[in-house]
This record gives sequence, structure tokens and C-alpha cells, in this order.
Amino acid sequence: MSTRTLRQRLAEPRALLAPGIYDALTALIAQQAGFEALYLSGASIAYTRLGRSDAGLTTYTEVEDTLARITERVSTPVIVDADTGFGNAINLQRTVRGLERAGAAMIQLEDQGFPKRCGHLDGKTVVSRAEMCGKLRAALDARHSRDTLILARTDAIAVEGMDAALDRAEAYLDCGVDALFIEALRTPEQMDTACRRFAGRIPLLANMVEGGKTPVQSARELGERGFRIVIFPGGTARAVAHLLQRYYASLHQHQTTAPMRDEMLDFDQLNALIGTPELLALGKSYEDPAGR
Repeated sequence: MSTRTLRQRLAEPRALLAPGIYDALTALIAQQAGFEALYLSGASIAYTRLGRSDAGLTTYTEVEDTLARITERVSTPVIVDADTGFGNAINLQRTVRGLERAGAAMIQLEDQGFPKRCGHLDGKTVVSRAEMCGKLRAALDARHSRDTLILARTDAIAVEGMDAALDRAEAYLDCGVDALFIEALRTPEQMDTACRRFAGRIPLLANMVEGGKTPVQSARELGERGFRIVIFPGGTARAVAHLLQRYYASLHQHQTTAPMRDEMLDFDQLNALIGTPELLALGKSYEDPAGR
């Protein structure tokens, strides 16, 4: 997608599948797999950088630093989970400007109160509809380019019910956002209700969380329902954690990596994946004093 924007891609009728990433390595591997967009998961940053739950502990600077390292390494558009914007409307404007400067293609902002938590955990709170609309207007005013998209998320289903969540999404749409995300839809019927109301007017995001509150479906199935963006945000961290549990248990038991070798890259394979030969060749090209 280096020759077109995320806005242009979302104008197409087929669903866009964006896998979860949390650092430059996961982003690079996902790009090499052929994905058209990536999703920088706030929860996965908490899992991997802090070893903690998605419970409002991650800060703006940690998200901005992670994003900048990713966009320096890959060209695939990145959708960034910016939580609540890390404060009020003024804090949120700083967040939008910083993440745009760091290379975000789309910035996701949610209407939770503080401390926020994972959308599939119980005990959430939401700010007023008026406060969130003010924050969204602030976000739209803060961006320098219309190609930096603003994604509005509501977590109101768990707090106020489905009808209130749909009404909030309608209000956020009226603010002028570029995409909507109604978090933790409980049933296929709720998913269809959301799509009937919004899918013809604005890209709608479906969040697939293994073991979460929303029924997990394929991107193809979700696209047929009407969703235009599909994310599997924490799947990467869960897959890596599962493998690492087995890797460390095996190493502790056997005192060698030999039993796991078939599930590992060797030294040369990893260097090939991250482009070490090309990097060394680039460095060597600058050693010629004649500049040839």
C-alpha cells in the first residue's frame, strides 16, 4: 500500500484485515506476510513492554516510541490504539499530533473513563457523550493531514447497553470521524444491527479477541456482514506467549534448545528475516572513499 493511502484502501468494498503487532519485529514479519495494514495494540504494548494487564498503565510516550520504531522499519500503514488520548481534549491533541508525526495512518480513540481497561474486561466506565464529542473534535482539529484518519470507539455496550452505544456512535459520526468501532458486540445479531445502521455510511471495525465477548469470525465472514476493518489485536501476543511458555519450560527441563529446534529459526535464518546481509552491504558501500 505504499502508493496509496489507508483512506483510499478503505474506499474498497472488501474488508481490510489488520493483524496485531507490538514492536518492529512483529511489524516486519506481518509486512513480509503480505498484510495491507497493521494494528498497534495498546493491550499488547502493556503485555510486552510492561508485563502487565491492559488497565490504563501504558502512557502516551510508550505508545509514541513504539510506533516510531515500527514506522521507521516498515512501510505498511499502521492503525494505532491511542486509548482515551491519555487525558482531556488538550492532552488528546498532543497525542494526535505526536502519533501523526510518528507515522500513524489511523488513530483510535475511545470513550472510556480513567483508568481505562481492555474492552473485553468487566468494570469499565465511559465519559459523557458530550465530553467524547469534544475530544473527537479536538482530535480532528489537531491532525495536519486528512490522510491521518481518526477512528472513534465506544465501550458503552457494557455500561449503558446496545441502544446507547449505537446512539453514541451516531454522535461520533456526526463529529466527522473517519471510522467507527463499537466494542464488545455480544452476538451476531448485535453485529448485524450495528452494520445495518452504519456500514453504508462509514467504515466499521470488528475486533476479534480470542476468548473475548465478541464471536470470533473470519475477515471474509465479517466483510460479508458489512465490516470494513477487521483486527485480531492481541492474537500475536497470545501466540508468542504460548510458544515462549513451551520454549522456556523445555529449556529449563532439558538444559538445551535441541528439543525445540524445529520450532525455531537458526542464526542465519533470523538474520535473513531482518535483513542483516543487506544492512551490512549498505554499510560496506559507504567504506569506498571514492563513493562508488
